[in-house]
Amino acid sequence: MIPARYASTRLPGKALLDIGGKPMIQWVVDAAAKSHALDVFVATDDTRIAEVVNDPRDVEKSIAVMTQAGHPSGTDRIAEVAQLKLWSDDTIVVNVQGDEPHIPPAVIDQVAQLLVDDSAADMATLCTPITSIHEMLDTNVVKVVTADDGAALYFSRAPIPWTRDSAAGNLLSQTSYAHGFRHLGIYAYRVRALLRMTKSPPSQLEQIEKLEQLRALQLGMRIAVAKAIELPGVGVDTAADLERARARPST
Repeated sequence: MIPARYASTRLPGKALLDIGGKPMIQWVVDAAAKSHALDVFVATDDTRIAEVVNDPRDVEKSIAVMTQAGHPSGTDRIAEVAQLKLWSDDTIVVNVQGDEPHIPPAVIDQVAQLLVDDSAADMATLCTPITSIHEMLDTNVVKVVTADDGAALYFSRAPIPWTRDSAAGNLLSQTSYAHGFRHLGIYAYRVRALLRMTKSPPSQLEQIEKLEQLRALQLGMRIAVAKAIELPGVGVDTAADLERARARPST
């Protein structure tokens, strides 16, 4: 499932912005179609987006699902589709961001497989090792810490885990990032967990950190986490991101 809306504060209409001769949203669809997903859908409330997307495996097939306007998040938009499609509670849905034009198909398969392999998990997501102290201290970088069995313990914008012995003074004195992991914004859900999460009000921790996945943790859900087998491509949030995406060779 690829949630996509036309409105964007920093890049209005970014789903339709041209990258290498086709709209960004179609790049995401093409990547998803190379995964082992049984179906690929774009959930949108905008006909301009619905009219340009097609599944390269079957260009005659309609893959756009029109949803209500005003959803607070892509997760809510996907939940509406799950109900419209009458998917079973055990159906596995992968949420692929519509602004990830070069997402590796392998990571889509990987995050779905985590739920296949862990019958107790409600959700799954991926992470990648933090590679600099700047990244560790950056509050725009979401970090995750996990239990020994790979279940998420917490997500935060703060630098976690905090290496006490490597910080002689204040926050900026920290020198260690060796144990840090950056959370990647791709999720797999079982439909029952997706619907439970979206029908529950925002949790206290979610409102404090502005991280939706904390609602799932506060509801007692198990989130399986693994290191991504491939690094993600360039996510497009700004004009500079768009230029980087355009500069990347086509695949």
